[in-house]
Amino acid sequence: MVRLCSLLALLLLFMGAATNANDDLVPIRIQLQWLTQAQFAGYYVAQEMGFFHDEGLDVAILESSGDILPAEAVASGAVQFGVTWAPKVLQANEEGADLVNIAQIFQRSGTVLVSFAEAEIESLTDLVFKTVGYWPAGSEFEVYALTFHMGSDPISGEHLSLVEQPFHLGPLLDGEIDAGQALIYNWYGRLLGEVNPATGELYRESDLNVIDMNEIGVAMLQDHLIARADWLAEADNEATARSLIKATLRAWVHCRDQADDCVRILREIDPALGESHQQWQMNEVNKLIWPSPVGIGVMDQDLWNQTVEWMLTIGALNGRPLEGAYRTDLVQQALASLEAEDLDVTGSDWQPAEITVRAGGN
Repeated sequence: MVRLCSLLALLLLFMGAATNANDDLVPIRIQLQWLTQAQFAGYYVAQEMGFFHDEGLDVAILESSGDILPAEAVASGAVQFGVTWAPKVLQANEEGADLVNIAQIFQRSGTVLVSFAEAEIESLTDLVFKTVGYWPAGSEFEVYALTFHMGSDPISGEHLSLVEQPFHLGPLLDGEIDAGQALIYNWYGRLLGEVNPATGELYRESDLNVIDMNEIGVAMLQDHLIARADWLAEADNEATARSLIKATLRAWVHCRDQADDCVRILREIDPALGESHQQWQMNEVNKLIWPSPVGIGVMDQDLWNQTVEWMLTIGALNGRPLEGAYRTDLVQQALASLEAEDLDVTGSDWQPAEITVRAGGN
């Protein structure tokens, strides 16, 4: 009986210590713009590997199926941080949201127009008189910029017909559109797991044509971390943001160097995720991040300017963003701390893997 009481006392003491330890963690919430997948590996891996905890953070990661917009969630105060695309934030700020880009994770755009090879759409001129699908809700701006780049505009339909498509490539597979908007790491990869009815085998990359927004000069900034400027100005919140950035960057470095481990972690969180599709996605997301010549998370000024200029050109913005729409000091401080640990934060020598997507992405 004495031994049992001692064990119970130790258990209660341990539980109390654990509670106190958790009480010392700063609770924060991050709103993603889509579901769990390798696009957001850095956040999930930072959580699962204890990087957030090591930085004194108790983090809740919130999914979205497209119905919850991170810019709105952060602006409303429902969450402290969000992961979203720059054009959506620029528009929200023009409406008074006061959001700040605090870490520009993706250095390149993942948006492409994909079509089947038989449509013979290999360049912009091949899009003339074609039907092109685009995504709504702030994801369409690169496609709009592409039409202006062709000398047309998305309203007149002078050179091509733009139609809204759902957030998948069903209309392309059904022959309703000639080319569709896709993310190279997601729906393009999913196509490679579909059966080509003409051959009875899985689609190959040679069966598909891609117009890459980066290559034609209409790419816009995509995944980055945002917070409210007034929240950052409150006591200790800059330190919290810096800790979040540091833990997240550490995880992205891990996912560069140990991509399969990050896929394993994601599939433990959601076993329904197809292994080969997540391997493809992790590899393609790494291509969007690495190399980061001046350090992961630091703003590419040229791409920022390009994003703003195209948003103005297509009429998605009425004026230029105010100074302070992004800041690099917090990410620079986080990078300095990681470099002091001899972590490679530029990935200049990183090389992508060769990934084969299996049927259904499994």
